[in-house]
Amino acid sequence: MSKFGTLVMGPAGAGKTTFCAALIQHLRLNKRSCFYINLDPAAEEFAYEPDLDIKDLISLEDVMEEMGLGPNGGLIYCFEFLLENLDFLSEAIDPLTEEYLIVIDMPGQIELYTHIPVVPNLVQHLTRGGALNVNLCAAYLLESTFVVDRAKFFAGTLSAMSAMILLEIPHINILSKMDLVKGSVPKRELRRFIDPDSSLLDDDPSDSKRTMISAEDNDADPLSTESMMAGGSFKRLNKAVARLIDDFSMVSFLQLNVQNEDSVGAILSYIDDAIQYHEAQEPREPNDEIVDWEDSAVS
Repeated sequence: MSKFGTLVMGPAGAGKTTFCAALIQHLRLNKRSCFYINLDPAAEEFAYEPDLDIKDLISLEDVMEEMGLGPNGGLIYCFEFLLENLDFLSEAIDPLTEEYLIVIDMPGQIELYTHIPVVPNLVQHLTRGGALNVNLCAAYLLESTFVVDRAKFFAGTLSAMSAMILLEIPHINILSKMDLVKGSVPKRELRRFIDPDSSLLDDDPSDSKRTMISAEDNDADPLSTESMMAGGSFKRLNKAVARLIDDFSMVSFLQLNVQNEDSVGAILSYIDDAIQYHEAQEPREPNDEIVDWEDSAVS
């Protein structure tokens, strides 16, 4: 029996937990079953209490205190410990029916997706290649305010593409917190970021501003962050990153405003399509309250 889920990822502060809460609320309003899993061992506040919480197995605070590790090292240790205790996930997920949407809230540290094979190994266990046979879709969130600084936007887009390549599962990318750029960035301009390409760097307003500041400050330290970001090497690096994204031609974005129910519903429809959720659902039985006309005529 197939199961269905979404893996909510993205850098810290992208709004992953807020999106999970909005998604769960939307599912409940539409009378759909969901199972909420928190895999961030540092998360403490939730709008909806997780059905399964990694902190019941291991917490980042305990690891940092007992092992003397920093936040990033502690997080990696937590996930390595989880991979050694996958029964923690299997025992909770295995009884779920195909009616459930499993919502998995991930931490934001990029090391888990790019530097070490922790998350790819976890995904392998969850999906059809592993023991649980979950049709899984990754939802990668990137904060929409990144569009103001295009170098930062392309860095975030590169991390999204890296996750797409490494995880090898259906994947959607989402520009979150659209309400924060509403009114400050014209809609026509925002549309250019839906399918990003290197031409976005040709008229980057933040680049012009950095160059102007650098030109005015002749005594600036050439090794300072401001000077380096205004230099030719930084521009060439951004161009190279943008061309790489162009060459792969994999990344496009959906827009999300969690305050808008229709926006959340649209994202959910993309997730459902990616995991073929509706194709696996049984036709609904007629309500018992509906009277059979033949029986009514006999009586």
